[in-house]
Amino acid sequence: MFDFAPTHTATPKPELYRELVSAALALTQGEPDGVANMANLAALMWTYLPDLNWAGFYRLAPGAGELVLGPFIGKPACIRIPLGSGVCGTAAATAQSQCVADVHAFPGHIACDAASRSELVVPVTAGDRVIAVIDLDSPRAGRFDADDTAGIGALACAISTRIGT
Repeated sequence: MFDFAPTHTATPKPELYRELVSAALALTQGEPDGVANMANLAALMWTYLPDLNWAGFYRLAPGAGELVLGPFIGKPACIRIPLGSGVCGTAAATAQSQCVADVHAFPGHIACDAASRSELVVPVTAGDRVIAVIDLDSPRAGRFDADDTAGIGALACAISTRIGT
């Protein structure tokens, strides 16, 4: 049985994200099933990161020009998001992280959970192509910052070969 959790509740963000990446690599080590790994990674992010109301993945549907819902924790979510639409679709289309302090000010925001106030979406790439995005939502405006973006970016790099294509 695994017992992954942050070492302290007041751990500085850079250290917290180092611990999260280490736990993610240990948890997914040797498991070839990308969906199983995404499910465990969603649970791991939920455990490590405070003030979330949604944590999970959207996968790029091959040849479809859209993202498809992957494993997550939170309220039911939109199943398909066109590339370029909303925060997730923008991150996937541009291959750039999107750190949004106020989702209501983001043009074209797709509201799956009305309680969400801020959002962080980070692309997961294999080579030069986006294969998925990590999506984190918070009910607190301004929840995410540059440390979160860098930390989830490090996680995305670390797990890209473990979530499939």
